[in-house]
Amino acid sequence: MTAVSPLPSPLRDPAPRLAAGADGKRALHLRRQVGQAIADYGMIEAGDRVMVCLSGGKDSYTLLDILLQLQKRAPVPFELVAVHLDQKQPGYDAGVLPDYLRSLDVPFQIIEQDTYSVVSRVIPEGRTMCSLCSRLRRGALYAHAAAHGFTKIALGHHRDDRVATFFLNLFFHAKLSAMPPKLLSDDGRHVVIRPLAYVSEAEIALHAQAMAFPIIPCDLCGSQDNLQRKQVQKMMAAWEAETPGRIDQIARALGRVEASQLADPKLFDFLGLGRPQ
Repeated sequence: MTAVSPLPSPLRDPAPRLAAGADGKRALHLRRQVGQAIADYGMIEAGDRVMVCLSGGKDSYTLLDILLQLQKRAPVPFELVAVHLDQKQPGYDAGVLPDYLRSLDVPFQIIEQDTYSVVSRVIPEGRTMCSLCSRLRRGALYAHAAAHGFTKIALGHHRDDRVATFFLNLFFHAKLSAMPPKLLSDDGRHVVIRPLAYVSEAEIALHAQAMAFPIIPCDLCGSQDNLQRKQVQKMMAAWEAETPGRIDQIARALGRVEASQLADPKLFDFLGLGRPQ
């Protein structure tokens, strides 16, 4: 296997040329945030073949857009391929994403798997579908990555997703965990990266609007109102409105864990604390 070298820290534009106004400044800020996350966690290395998971939502469009910009400026070569899972939802326009990606001259692959029918049949009406839908989607994407030789799987989760997951696990599962910016899949076969880990959802929404991405609405998980995640998101929005910057502080705290100040004996030797050596 050929040795690979991590991208320098941080991955910055050597000579950025910006569009005039706020949109150009925002694009530069996004590139810097994504480049910093890539460098901090060693997300992309020379020679990587990155599968960029494109759902058709604002987050994944922004992920692909910023990675393409960074790819042009990167001091080391790596490949980007957009991969979309067509879940066969009713009313889905199968031509939107291919047309968009061809207009950018971006390599892409479409996976066709009818997860919609499976989820709709298995989950009773009124119950949340996200868990099963996510498992089926993840399985399809992982299998595709293995079959096509991708070395990294890039997902569009952002800073607010990470914080929301932290509170979901805290409130509903009694544990302190969130979405790591980089992880190894349970079977050890795939490295998953989240280059938008430092980027707020609000900034992504503004960028998506400015770029006029052809958004494809989700008629499955995204259409449900009784999700625990939505409850947490409302709480976070209220906090941010009352104290701007609070969500960013919480996100920063996820990277500054002090095991001795918590209570997990698996992470810190409380039994041995104070005993003679």
